[in-house]
Amino acid sequence: MIHTEQLTRTFRVGKETIDAVRQVDLDVAAGELVAFLGPNGAGKSTTLKMLTSLLAPTSGTARVAGLDVTADPAGVRQRIGYIGQKPGAGHSYRVWDELLLQGRFYGLSKSEAARRSHELVTSLALEGMEMRKVSTLSGGQQRRLDIALGLIHSPGLLFLDEPSTGMDPQNRANLWEHIMRLRERHGTTIVLTTHYLEEADSMAERVVVIDHGRIIADDTAARLKAKQAGDRITVTVGTRDVPRAREVAERAGEVTGTVSGTVTLRTEFGDRVLPSLLAALANDQVSVEAATLHQPTLDDVFLNLTGRSLREGADA
Repeated sequence: MIHTEQLTRTFRVGKETIDAVRQVDLDVAAGELVAFLGPNGAGKSTTLKMLTSLLAPTSGTARVAGLDVTADPAGVRQRIGYIGQKPGAGHSYRVWDELLLQGRFYGLSKSEAARRSHELVTSLALEGMEMRKVSTLSGGQQRRLDIALGLIHSPGLLFLDEPSTGMDPQNRANLWEHIMRLRERHGTTIVLTTHYLEEADSMAERVVVIDHGRIIADDTAARLKAKQAGDRITVTVGTRDVPRAREVAERAGEVTGTVSGTVTLRTEFGDRVLPSLLAALANDQVSVEAATLHQPTLDDVFLNLTGRSLREGADA
């Protein structure tokens, strides 16, 4: 669904050249759900704007839904759905009118636009709101309307630029329930950007980490956490037992520190390693006073890759 080679975008600000996106190579297969992670200014939204033909690349190529974004931008837009960060519906218009107009803009007949509008109103829990002005909807309702507008023409590829930003936890959960249900029903390919790490962790099949305009990691969330951060096990023992505890721990993983009676090691699959480690320590007659297991987050991955927290970058 997406194939890019050396995709690049630069901007001129006065006499300065800003490299917003640098030589991005990306492939997304049909039916995948891929999340882009990165702090503000990392190049996520600029990449999406190039893939959706809203911004021309400075150099490199991109094919989206089988079409070149530079040679046939109108064809690309016909085949994709795009939900940006800001509401897309006119505040003074009625929900039903906006849906019908969007369908007609995409070339649907009046009857087909009405059928699709009814289907999306039902599936996205917008029943009873058809005749209301967009301005009277809550934030969560407006976001669901945006999703409906992006799906009205049944695109095979949907772009979501921070779809749940500013929504409360309940509305975020509801929105994702609707998105996943639609994906299961239609096999839609989804590419999204988000600052909510738990969304990327639990929803995406692949996580692409972008920083300073470059892709610095591309894998499943589980493998990224295992490879880039790893689970951390800390055991507390008596001061005299620390040397023996360290010897046992070195057989289970990479020991990263021994401080004040504690031994800390980094390992993959810590939930499996911890029981065997405790058994080995007991067999060596090492008395364990406490043991903790810390499993990494995607923020730990970003910290390990870049030396700074993704949340800090997002807040900035």
